[in-house]
Amino acid sequence: MAALDLFGRRWNLRIVWELQHGALGFRALQQRCDDMSSSVLRQRLTELLDARIVEQQPDAAYHLTELGHGAYRALRPLVRWSDEWATALTDDDSAARS
Repeated sequence: MAALDLFGRRWNLRIVWELQHGALGFRALQQRCDDMSSSVLRQRLTELLDARIVEQQPDAAYHLTELGHGAYRALRPLVRWSDEWATALTDDDSAARS
């Protein structure tokens, strides 16, 4: 339940998603997350730091820990499903217009 609570908070999954390819500084991460407010990003990063999903490097950039990479790997089936869902919705919209 703790993981569902953590990842159910708005932006936490997006932050994990954005850090999947490597470390990002605060501003770069903020831009990748649709310019969310600085205060919300700080709060979410604090939650993810406390949960040991994210670490801050000496240069102040943020990156996923091994636990964070595991969380991303766990998301992959959901990403595949969401692609199928988007295709089904597009197919339904196309059929309705015909």
